[in-house]
Amino acid sequence: MNPLPGTDLVPLAIADIRAARERIAGRVRLTPVVEAAPAKAALPGRVALKLECLQVTGSFKPRGAINALRSLPAAAAARGLVTASGGNHGLAVAYAGYVARVPATIFLPRTVPAAKVEKLRAWGAEPVLVGDVWDESNAAALAHLAARGGTYIHPFADHAVMAGQGTLGLETLEQVPDAATLLVAIGGGGLIAGVATAVKALRPDIRVIGVEPVGAATLHDSRRAGGIITLARIDTAAVTLAPRATHPDTFAIVDRLVDDIVLVDDPAMRAAAEWLWFEHSVAAELSGAASVAALQTGAYRPAADERVVAVVCGAGTDGIG
Repeated sequence: MNPLPGTDLVPLAIADIRAARERIAGRVRLTPVVEAAPAKAALPGRVALKLECLQVTGSFKPRGAINALRSLPAAAAARGLVTASGGNHGLAVAYAGYVARVPATIFLPRTVPAAKVEKLRAWGAEPVLVGDVWDESNAAALAHLAARGGTYIHPFADHAVMAGQGTLGLETLEQVPDAATLLVAIGGGGLIAGVATAVKALRPDIRVIGVEPVGAATLHDSRRAGGIITLARIDTAAVTLAPRATHPDTFAIVDRLVDDIVLVDDPAMRAAAEWLWFEHSVAAELSGAASVAALQTGAYRPAADERVVAVVCGAGTDGIG
């Protein structure tokens, strides 16, 4: 296969995602889909919620982390895993390492909730808090690798990670075969890159809409600029959606396959998390509620009969008063 234009990445393909599904079988959950109705405050369109917040470790991330680990040569895995994370990818790498009995060192921003740090320790990982945003934590992780060695698993640019995340797309089309639009939160872009690759290969007509925080519009602003930009600052409490820049390989896929990227602010994500808890007893973090926030605010406006799937990608207590 030839690399994507402007990158060294061999194109992510549906075959990679199907292989990932076999690789991670029995190690992740088939998460449920529920209808977003009846509800006191209904969402526009005919909306189904893909509850990936019920995945192992509380987010979609184990799909990619386990696929990445199981794709490694044994010697590379034995050197120990290193990554940087806003929280959820770190938990997934810790879980993957725990299952495979491989040590994991996770670099995180100091803004990560203490509960996630404790969960990392519970999975046997070593958390290292450094920096205020993911990019600073990642720089520390790379310095650690250079000094001490290990095997690095990138949270959103690793080919195997994106393939693993794409298995969510396969599941979603099987569970909601009449889906017309998928709403997917964007952090670095690995989830939406994998999902868009999967669903567009099987259903080229389906729309894939990304959702980012106003205060971390990394992919939105990069697309508008015609190339990757680095945000001057991050201004969102949704730390799992907050890198200052994406990766060229991830950007190439998102730019080619994602139909649109819309923005929501923190109060809207919090209100959506509260709605998910009140209406469905679903405990979501801000990032997990971003797709619902896009519908509630009108950032994305579906047609009256449009079949929409909103991916609730991460668990948390942001909606629980």
